[in-house]
Amino acid sequence: MSEKWDARFVRLAREISSWSKDRSTKVGAVIVADDKTPGPYGYNGFPRTIDDDLDERHQRPIKYDWTEHAERNAIYNATRTGMALKNCTIYVTHVPCPDCARAIVQVGITRVVVDEASLANADFGARWDDRSKVSMAMLKEAGVTLDFASIEAAAADHL
Repeated sequence: MSEKWDARFVRLAREISSWSKDRSTKVGAVIVADDKTPGPYGYNGFPRTIDDDLDERHQRPIKYDWTEHAERNAIYNATRTGMALKNCTIYVTHVPCPDCARAIVQVGITRVVVDEASLANADFGARWDDRSKVSMAMLKEAGVTLDFASIEAAAADHL
């Protein structure tokens, strides 16, 4: 896909991330078919029907037991609609964790596009850099393309 389309879908993933009730990190993901049709999306949050307004469930490390990641939520939403994900692209606001990378590989997604701006988030990087390295190695070994897209650069090109 072109840089313009990558930027559009990363922008959409950013918008979807704003729906998360996580108080520290908001992550969004959108899965897109080869023909540029956006499909299922997800954001990090509690499973359906689980009360996400209880303060204690938002505290580290407890929140990790209650929260599902955006990438897997998008994959789960695809299963609810019956969408096959083989050869799709997933656009995400942050580099997937190893758990999400495994899910991406297992369902046949062949390309991951990450919001380049997330690399500048020092707090997120301090907590996730080591795990991100594992994810990137896993995706590479599985033959999944990993790209980074800049919304800002794409916008500047169209001025």
